[in-house]
Amino acid sequence: MTTPMSHMQHLRALLTLGLPMIGSQVAQFAIVMTDTVMLGWYDLDALGAQVLGGGVFFILFILGAGFAFAVMPMVARAESAGDRPQVRRITRMGMWVSVIYGLVTIPPLFWAEAVLITLGQDPELAAIAQEYTRLMGLSIFPALVALVLRNYLAGLERTQVVLAITLLSVLLNAVVNYALIFGNWGAPELGIRGAALASVAVHVLTLLLTAGYVARALPEHAMFERLWRRDADAMAQVFRLGWPIGLTNLAEVGLFNASQIMLGWLGKLPLAAHGIALNISALAFMFHLGLSGAATVRAGRALGRNDPVGLRHGAQVAICVSLAFTALTIFVFLTFGDVLVGSFIAPDDPQRDAVIALGAVFLAAAAVFQLADACQAMALGLLRGIQDTRVPMVIAAISYWAIGAPVSYLLGFPLGWEGVGVWIGLAVGLGVAAVLLMHRFWTRGVRI
Repeated sequence: MTTPMSHMQHLRALLTLGLPMIGSQVAQFAIVMTDTVMLGWYDLDALGAQVLGGGVFFILFILGAGFAFAVMPMVARAESAGDRPQVRRITRMGMWVSVIYGLVTIPPLFWAEAVLITLGQDPELAAIAQEYTRLMGLSIFPALVALVLRNYLAGLERTQVVLAITLLSVLLNAVVNYALIFGNWGAPELGIRGAALASVAVHVLTLLLTAGYVARALPEHAMFERLWRRDADAMAQVFRLGWPIGLTNLAEVGLFNASQIMLGWLGKLPLAAHGIALNISALAFMFHLGLSGAATVRAGRALGRNDPVGLRHGAQVAICVSLAFTALTIFVFLTFGDVLVGSFIAPDDPQRDAVIALGAVFLAAAAVFQLADACQAMALGLLRGIQDTRVPMVIAAISYWAIGAPVSYLLGFPLGWEGVGVWIGLAVGLGVAAVLLMHRFWTRGVRI
């Protein structure tokens, strides 16, 4: 009989796996953050359009990412059980399903302007946003397939290489952005289109480097041999676990994109301030997302070896680490909000002071929901580890769309609280999700 791990051993195992995953999430988000900062320095209209166009792309991407996220706990469980063929089958069909899904995203990305105008957005910004989405749409295939391979490697606890590749991608994105957005080094000045082209280059590089590592370092999995052969049973397994994850992701991301739509009704300046505050808040969230991914792998391993005690102790440690970081985040947001927002706006921009004032208020509201956001992310990660995805999907839909979005609209518009009311509604939706998802894990997780 295996001796149970102590809480300190769980902490070491979690951080060994989780720190590179956190670093990868932060680095991945740094790519988005670089776009936001450089476009904010280039032109506020370009920034607003990128907020809208990036929202459309990310909604479609995160829905399809459910299949990639399904690969991680399935690979972790199969590896823990010593089932190497299942590891290969699941990963291959994860790539298949992701490519098929990518084909579905082409029309909405190509005609994003009509979608945004229908949602009440500024026609000028909608037209610019469509320029962005048409180019970004080229990256949906390499982005999704690379994500499948990243989650496969995470399930095998090979997270350091993912971090190294992502850091290299951050550097490439910054260099190409600097050249193509502003027209530096003899390159054409493309503005928002330059940011989109830089992102395409980054996703292609990430896929090539990740696939190259898998082929060289893990030849025993023969991952790319006869890749064209369909495995109906494994594909069905990925699809069954992945589509609820995708819809759960969509429910949460859709809530935040709905907030962007609502802020767009208030004008260009509130939308820009909202985009900046949301990016800062999302950067902090990358810690919880990376830690949640580590918790998914650890829970999947516990499931593979039928270890409910290890599952519970590992969950307790992961939650405590997440809460400690949350306390730090709240302090920083409340103390340095104006400094953080100001770093996104050019010093000589005539609207700088107005954007900073409004963005700092939004960031203070973001501090309120940090606790709820951390808890719901951790609960989702643990539930995915034990392959429980359908009930969490329902919980997310109810919390974010039956509660969060209506409260945002009610406080923001009929009650006249505008942007602050919208952000408080986000906090309410996340809070409900956190309570229900945590309850789901602690009542179901003990029965594996």
